[in-house]
Amino acid sequence: MATWFLVIIYLAFISLGLPDSLLGSAWPVMQPELNASLDSAGVIAMIIAAGTIVSSLASGKMIEWLGTGKVTLISCLMTAAALLGFSAAPSLLWLLLLAIPLGLGAGSVDAALNNYVAAHYKAHHMNWLHCFWGVGATMGPIIMSFYMADQGTWRGGYAAVAVIQFALVVILLVTLPLWSRIAAVHEQNKAGEEPESEQYGNDKSTTGAPAKANIFGIKGVKTTLIAFLFYCGVEMTVGLWGASFLVGTRELDAQTAAAWISMYYGGITIGRLLSGFITLKVNNKILIRSGQLIAMAGGILLLLPLPDSFLLVGLILIGLGLAPIYPGLLHETPARFGKENSTRLMGYQMAVAYTGTTLLPPLFGFIAAKTTVAIFPFTVLLFLSLMLMSAENVNRVLRANRTGI
Repeated sequence: MATWFLVIIYLAFISLGLPDSLLGSAWPVMQPELNASLDSAGVIAMIIAAGTIVSSLASGKMIEWLGTGKVTLISCLMTAAALLGFSAAPSLLWLLLLAIPLGLGAGSVDAALNNYVAAHYKAHHMNWLHCFWGVGATMGPIIMSFYMADQGTWRGGYAAVAVIQFALVVILLVTLPLWSRIAAVHEQNKAGEEPESEQYGNDKSTTGAPAKANIFGIKGVKTTLIAFLFYCGVEMTVGLWGASFLVGTRELDAQTAAAWISMYYGGITIGRLLSGFITLKVNNKILIRSGQLIAMAGGILLLLPLPDSFLLVGLILIGLGLAPIYPGLLHETPARFGKENSTRLMGYQMAVAYTGTTLLPPLFGFIAAKTTVAIFPFTVLLFLSLMLMSAENVNRVLRANRTGI
């Protein structure tokens, strides 16, 4: 039963990933049809992310009220309905309105499932969980590219993804009783087991932090939130504007650009699948740092005046590098800052991560509309550098806490 329960969680994360990559892949075709400005995609993405911030902050109360299973079901249903609306939207205004339920549908379930897996499963399960997000994010551009090439329209791509989402809703509805049964099993099996810190050897809790009313008073919390901000900022900036950069600067056709962005998400997906196995032998600290360096190498390839094929390699390297960072940081939350604080802190981390998604890609779109989309590689490298510095500062603070330095 527990194995089937994990399958349901993985399916839920496919549903989270599917919509995330659609807008950026389709925007080069959507923009002229809707007679919208280049940076309008950033406004849509901002509204979606704002909805996820609101629902992430409310996730604790929603889960207490409805339970994780019902929250997951309702969220997936909201997402499916919003995507169906996208496929029929007659104007940009309708997309802006539909972006609200699309964002609200993602936040609560994201925080709930991340906290559950961080508290009850090993690091490889967290990587594989986000690998399934990558499966959905990779499928999105592939589906969109097919419909744009076959039917010459982006609307069929949104409709197809909506149908997949509704199928997941049916699965979640049928298996809803399983959530309460598995929750009861976990409660019975609780034996004071603490999440193992994959990053700091055998320490059960690197901070020994008791439950605090002021989460932000815990050393390292503010800096790790900054790392989440720039992680999601760079991940969404590449996904949202990568195709526009390829079309506008390197003159690739829209279908090829969408396929290449799919390869970027494929890099994230494959990277998280491999990271799940690597965490069995390598600790999270090393894995996170290695991923950051690989992503920066990919960003440098985008910047250099090389043939187009190197751009694809750069995008894949960025995806591979980003792969272990987010799940690794999430999984370390209970061990770094105390299990007693992890439920609330997970919601805050989700909210700050989505703030990065809300602010940074639209900021790039606004600047690119006023200047040129050719600044894309410089922006990606800047965000990657700031994320690296923030994550390393967290390591320094936690090391100082342990040694008393």
